[in-house]
Amino acid sequence: MGEPMIILPAIDIKDGACVRLYQGDYGKVTTYDTDPVRVAQRWQEAGASWLHVVDLDGAASGYPVNVGLIGRIRAATSLRIEVGGGMRALPHIEQVLDLGIERIVLGTIALTDRALIEEALHRWGERIAVGLDARDGRVAMQGWRETSSTQATSLARELRMLGVRRFIYTDIARDGVLKGPNLEALSEMQRVITEPLKASADATYPTSALIASGGISTIDDLQAVAGLGVEGAIIGRALYTGDVVLASAIQEIERGGG
Repeated sequence: MGEPMIILPAIDIKDGACVRLYQGDYGKVTTYDTDPVRVAQRWQEAGASWLHVVDLDGAASGYPVNVGLIGRIRAATSLRIEVGGGMRALPHIEQVLDLGIERIVLGTIALTDRALIEEALHRWGERIAVGLDARDGRVAMQGWRETSSTQATSLARELRMLGVRRFIYTDIARDGVLKGPNLEALSEMQRVITEPLKASADATYPTSALIASGGISTIDDLQAVAGLGVEGAIIGRALYTGDVVLASAIQEIERGGG
């Protein structure tokens, strides 16, 4: 048995509110709370150790938009926080890390700017994670509005060789629709980032960790994802609809029911 899987509640911010999108569609928005800070405090009280924050306005704009609000979440909680959305330049990353954020999730630039990823890894190491958002196994970009021809698994292999030590994999078709995670795709991604990979005749690349995202809607889904050996699972809509009660999920998955 490895480490217990971490549950990361998600706060997606759009226009200053806590929302969820349906399959990444900015035209299909449900607002769950007008105050993301209050939501973050609620998840902390339920026992969360990590928080997954997405700046949806940033993802659409190509630069961080909700920095002030993210700073307020940081100040109001003791949670460890990872933030994604719109960070496509080194000053963007630095601006958000300077808030005291533990981890940055880079998306689109993993495909479009390899030099930037390399420099970010050089400067911040494990504080940089890469979000691989896939539609039919191919990487989506620009806030999910475009799908590339690149296979998510082959990009993960390349980035692992570059030094990326943590990936967040989202199956867009499952995201925000409560239909269950794509276990097959997650299992394949977990295999690709942990299989022995030779760097030279007598050295192998380190393995990377995987955080699953998209479609998790029940405790059974969480158990199934945990069974793949992944490091963490992000839950969004299911927490807001009440399909999953965070305190119960943490008790069962992270603390083994005891």
